[in-house]
Amino acid sequence: MSDFRRVTDSLSVSPQVTEADMARAAAEGFVLVINNRPDGEDPSQPASAAIEAAARAAGLDYLYVPVRGGPTPDQVETVRDAVEAANGPVLAFCRSGTRSIVTWSIGQALAGADRQTLVEQGLNAGYDLSGVLPA
Repeated sequence: MSDFRRVTDSLSVSPQVTEADMARAAAEGFVLVINNRPDGEDPSQPASAAIEAAARAAGLDYLYVPVRGGPTPDQVETVRDAVEAANGPVLAFCRSGTRSIVTWSIGQALAGADRQTLVEQGLNAGYDLSGVLPA
């Protein structure tokens, strides 16, 4: 089972999830899963299509926004818009959760969120955003 790390009431991030995690995500009240991990990074990771099928079978919406390296402005906007439009909590994942929280936090910063608050939210979830977000 993956470690779902709560960042805010509307977002949690996780290292790589499995198909079995989708039923748990639905049971915990998530409504949308965002996959930020490109297919094929590791031969043992489940394909996006397999996670999507399990998510949809569990009644979850699913969005595939693969981030390679740092997120692009379009990826940041897509994730920000999806989280804002979701009718409940969102679970975003990648290999370690770092790309997911970085992509989200950049979007929040661009929308005017306080940098220190974002850094603290990251630390509370186990991620250091201090080097990612502009001072």
